[in-house]
Amino acid sequence: MQKSSPIIKVQNLTKTFGDFNAVDDISFEVFGGEIFGFLGANGAGKTTAMKILCGLSLPSLGSGSVAGFDIATQSEQIKRSIGYMSQKFALYENLKVWENIYFFGRIYGMSKGEIEAKMKEDLARLDFSDKRDMMVSELPLGWKQKLAFCVANFHSPKVIFLDEPTGGVDPLTRRQFWERIYEVAQSGTCIFVTTHYMDEAEYCDRVSIMVDGKICALDTPNNLKKEFRVKDMNAVFFHLAKTAKRGE
Repeated sequence: MQKSSPIIKVQNLTKTFGDFNAVDDISFEVFGGEIFGFLGANGAGKTTAMKILCGLSLPSLGSGSVAGFDIATQSEQIKRSIGYMSQKFALYENLKVWENIYFFGRIYGMSKGEIEAKMKEDLARLDFSDKRDMMVSELPLGWKQKLAFCVANFHSPKVIFLDEPTGGVDPLTRRQFWERIYEVAQSGTCIFVTTHYMDEAEYCDRVSIMVDGKICALDTPNNLKKEFRVKDMNAVFFHLAKTAKRGE
């Protein structure tokens, strides 16, 4: 990973609901080609912060940018410049594999020729060429998640947000999924990922951990383990999460 200008930049970001600070004055930067783990227990504020970064919610205070666009004034430009994938499968089950890819390609402004060429390439890479005409509803969950990641990256965004993308899939599929994440990151794309699997946190270049709306730790997995004198990220997470004073 080569650091240059940050692709995500957040300064003193705060999101309030009445008197409640869901996100409480957080600051950080993420770079192109970086796999950045954004962790926190339920109620920590990570989902609220991610919605702001994806252009789905506005900040109450603070400033920031994603892919060069302002989080307070350019949410629509942000939406068109990022990829997004959630744990809950979000493609159209009543469409074929190729129809889903084509549909989202057109939404992101790609030409028919661009879509066909990229689709052929990506389906071959995923060993999906023979599944091109399958209904998405017929795919096993692991294949659906691979397809969803393919769609999230199809328009070559600068940032891909992955919200617990491997929930419910088997360990082998999870490992294969992360191999694909590495490939995409090596091309220069920033991967911003939330996960409840602490072994996946070990795969990230850097990890932040939120507690009660604040970022309480941000460093490489190895440095965090050294700082807290523990053997794995699960122990780091538990050490910080147990200090939380608010629930979900």
